[in-house]
Amino acid sequence: MGENASFWESLIYAHPTCTTWKQEAEGSIYHLASILFVVGFMGGSGFFGLLYVFSLLGLGFLCSSVWAWLDVCAADIFSWNFVLFTICFVQFIYVTYQVRSVAFDREFQELYSALFQPLGISLTVYRKIVLCCDAEVITLEKEHCYAMQGKTPIDKLSLLVSGRIRVTVDGEFLHYIFPLQFLDSPEWDSLRPTEEGIFQVTLTAETDCRYVAWRRKKLYLLFAKHRFISRLFSILIGSDIAEKLYALNDRVHVGQGFRYDIRLPNFYHVALPETPPVQPSHHAHHLQRGSPRRKPAGVTNCGSFLTP
Repeated sequence: MGENASFWESLIYAHPTCTTWKQEAEGSIYHLASILFVVGFMGGSGFFGLLYVFSLLGLGFLCSSVWAWLDVCAADIFSWNFVLFTICFVQFIYVTYQVRSVAFDREFQELYSALFQPLGISLTVYRKIVLCCDAEVITLEKEHCYAMQGKTPIDKLSLLVSGRIRVTVDGEFLHYIFPLQFLDSPEWDSLRPTEEGIFQVTLTAETDCRYVAWRRKKLYLLFAKHRFISRLFSILIGSDIAEKLYALNDRVHVGQGFRYDIRLPNFYHVALPETPPVQPSHHAHHLQRGSPRRKPAGVTNCGSFLTP
């Protein structure tokens, strides 16, 4: 204990205390370095925040090195500040390289700004998502089919970037798919990873369309490696299915001018006791599971849902 106490006493009291202070201020280079440190530590997060921090801190350490070389004439102060300047410079170059490596084409950049950036998804995570679809945007010409009822297998998940898709079943119109909506979210959500299925609707391009497609097996491998991406797509797909359900609900009408609300099946039976039973609870149960779209029996005026 005595040796430890003498060590700390020598460490604290070995240096003389400041009895007199310098009257003149340090040079402008020292104050410039201090200002750069203050401003540099106000940087934010993300790639551009790191570029901001490392650039200003690097300049601050460079100014401190110049101050130690010219004014203080202290080799140790100069050495430490120059080493820190070198570290900041290397970090700046590394972050710059990362920013360049995650640059995307215009359509993918617009997709990130519109859909993924508002959710707080970083560029590095988005880069993994883009690489999973081979960074390719596919063109679908007008009146060409993306999927045909009873023929096209469900082997991918696609997101519409531009254009408009018409969804029909047995030649009857169901609803439209607009940009930033999935083309086959109900079909995707209706199948387990080991299951296979075919489309129960026909998807036709009403205009020239552009979409991004992720192959089913490749996307599940990405989900297995990155659970965050799996949860992200689960949220996006669930939200997309909900939007389609409410869009269909606006078109569903029954006899005598009553509107059928899929959220209130019990109220529907009470309000219309004389109408044929539509069994909405059965359909709503399957809708909540996100199963493929199919026209329900007993609903008129283009009424249709997503049911298996």
